[in-house]
Amino acid sequence: MLQAGIVGLPNVGKSTLFNAVTRTRKAESANYPFCTIEPNVGVVQVPDERLEPLAKIAKTETIIPAAIEFKDIAGLVKGANEGEGLGNQFLANIRECDAIIQVVRCFDDDDIIHNMGSVDPIRDIEVINSELILADIASLERKHQKSVKLTRGGDKETAAEVQLIEQLMPHLNDGNPANTLPMSEEEAAMVEKFFLLSSKPTLFAANVAEDDLPDPDGNPYVSKVKQYAVEHLDAECVVISARLESELVDLTEDEAAEFLSDFGVSDSGVSGLINSAYTLLGLMTFFTEGEKQVKAWTIPENTKAPKAAGAIHTDFEKGFIKAEVVSFDHLVVAGSRQATRDAGRYRLEGKDYVFKDGDVALFKFNT
Repeated sequence: MLQAGIVGLPNVGKSTLFNAVTRTRKAESANYPFCTIEPNVGVVQVPDERLEPLAKIAKTETIIPAAIEFKDIAGLVKGANEGEGLGNQFLANIRECDAIIQVVRCFDDDDIIHNMGSVDPIRDIEVINSELILADIASLERKHQKSVKLTRGGDKETAAEVQLIEQLMPHLNDGNPANTLPMSEEEAAMVEKFFLLSSKPTLFAANVAEDDLPDPDGNPYVSKVKQYAVEHLDAECVVISARLESELVDLTEDEAAEFLSDFGVSDSGVSGLINSAYTLLGLMTFFTEGEKQVKAWTIPENTKAPKAAGAIHTDFEKGFIKAEVVSFDHLVVAGSRQATRDAGRYRLEGKDYVFKDGDVALFKFNT
């Protein structure tokens, strides 16, 4: 299962957010740096409004959503690349993640200590990014030294790596993350093998006070983060209130809706954050539906039919014959599989069919 790491400076709301998205009290949340030492990992259900209509069509009450993993990582401080704070452990934990959710504090509260003395989200972002970039520079310097020696033997692949490293180094030294360097598909595939921290896809979670949720753009911190994310990193910024969401953990669905309405909102922003993380990881969803259950299956974007079948069971992929496919929209409008057949919306697809998000499928295979 792919994993998104929740990172940020100490006391910005990382552990509170983790508790919110995983609906647990697993991560201790306290008002001092390094509250989180060992990373907490939780499986998070991906909200999907399409599941309920599919369950009505299938006449089943059993719904199984898609899921991804979130990891709550210890707070980083300036100098982490040199081992300050829990720096080495922090960077190692990020390296294991597939994407980064950078939580940025966008609220004032004298009772919650900021380890840098004041609330300044752009400074905080730049501290995090600088530490990731500095760690990448050190890593690439070591790799460059080894690779240069290998090129003397005429290794063409290594020579290409050296050339790419020499493109990356000035880019990183100028303070730019690796994922902002324009690259060809071949170069991007090569960079993946370098396991660079600043090459990981990233989104920002602007953590605001509860009262800011109805009009987040009225919060000047949020406006700055959104502008910075787009201009410097071509990244998305999602506004959330981790504290508000944490208050919902022990409430029923109806109680939570009433609680949120008191603040003039229908969501704390966390549902949107989970969906954005899912997309950031390059994932999409297809569905199976029947009397026993409706289930959302997770596959990478641009997955062909046999691989999609393999998400259910390896035997489905090995013995794949065809996929019976209808889009979610067409099925819901028609009201049943038979109606989609009558309307000419039901398709038989072969091995080269690339699945689309929202496809509802039934696979035929040989055992």
